[in-house]
Amino acid sequence: MISIIHRSPRRNQQGFTKEMQMKARSILTALVALAFVLGNALASPRLDPEPDPTEIRIGNVMPYTGSLAAFSSIGRAEAAYFTMVNEHGGINGRKVRFISYDDTSDRGTALDRTRRLVEEDQVLLMFGSFGTPANLAVRSYLNALRIPQLFVASGDQEFSRPDTFPWTMGWQPSSRAEGRLFANYIEAYFPGRKIAVLWENAQFGRDLYAGLVESLSENAQMIISETTFDASDETLDSQIHVLRASGATVLVIEGAPATAAFAIRKAADVGWAPTILLDNAPTSIASALRPAGLQNAIGVVSTAFLKDAGDPKWQDDPGMKEWLSFMTRFYPDGEKDDKNAVFGYAAAATLTQVLKQCGDDLSRENVMRQATSLRDFRSSVMLPGISINTSSTDARPIKQTQLVEFDGRTWLSIGEVLNTAFNESGHR
Repeated sequence: MISIIHRSPRRNQQGFTKEMQMKARSILTALVALAFVLGNALASPRLDPEPDPTEIRIGNVMPYTGSLAAFSSIGRAEAAYFTMVNEHGGINGRKVRFISYDDTSDRGTALDRTRRLVEEDQVLLMFGSFGTPANLAVRSYLNALRIPQLFVASGDQEFSRPDTFPWTMGWQPSSRAEGRLFANYIEAYFPGRKIAVLWENAQFGRDLYAGLVESLSENAQMIISETTFDASDETLDSQIHVLRASGATVLVIEGAPATAAFAIRKAADVGWAPTILLDNAPTSIASALRPAGLQNAIGVVSTAFLKDAGDPKWQDDPGMKEWLSFMTRFYPDGEKDDKNAVFGYAAAATLTQVLKQCGDDLSRENVMRQATSLRDFRSSVMLPGISINTSSTDARPIKQTQLVEFDGRTWLSIGEVLNTAFNESGHR
């Protein structure tokens, strides 16, 4: 059984400004999470519910509506993947019940929906919930109750701290490590060039920017202009004009696909032709580069760890043929070249592997034991040379990535597959 449930958050009370409501919600979220931590520290450990012999309940929250709804195809692809798993007999004789709620990208709503999944729906674990704020809002709550928070869809390093939050695991390479890789690339290929940075005013944007600055170190003065934007901004005209006026010849962009497309196109429209470095999230040829104008995206550099379903280089690849068959059969309403759907497919495959390794022991302790015991696991949509390995002290499953450059038609590899673990602590 697959459930994707859309619910809008409660309406705001009259008489409060948006800023007041956001501040109050943040404080309330922190207090609720703290109450759970303190309460459970005094209580006896929570016992696992008796495993259901027929199903495995998996919880998830995703922005199916709101400003980040473009990423909702991650959750829809995950739901479709588990439908496929169930059609093939389930996992070790049990069917998967994937219950996914809409959090509208609101951290307070994410906490409310997660509590419902845990306390009412009685899920075994939380899996693949999207975004840094939403996952940070529920992390303390889930760890206090010893409920696995697996393969969080965020590149924030906060989700790879097993010493402090042993029940939480990220999935993809960290945003900060990506920023450091960009710095290394700029110093190797464009030493001394002036750099401009456009990044979203959110945690993952701050992480990438921080990694860039840290790795440039004494060369950080190469960044002569940096500006932010909010996800709700309708235009980036003023930001692009400011960055262009700086005289920078390298532009680093961090944001969602629509943002990247607009920025690349706008730069071309005003006659600015910097070397563009683009974070991993908006690199889909279909949803970002084509809307930007493929000719405008020639020379864009980024990182990749998954195959791009819209890239013609993979048209004869067995893994992508398997992907296309999956989309046709189990997610016919989805876009076959949607990179976010590929992400969801690969993440769901990773969780399926964990649950297979659990055998008949579906205690939460064993789920975490298996999640931290993955060895050279590969999804069919991962790039060659990329694999997943975890341990009790390593909560970042994917640590490898590939620098790539767009030639107007396809992504070309730059050098060898890189291990971002060397960049997690600033090593170069």
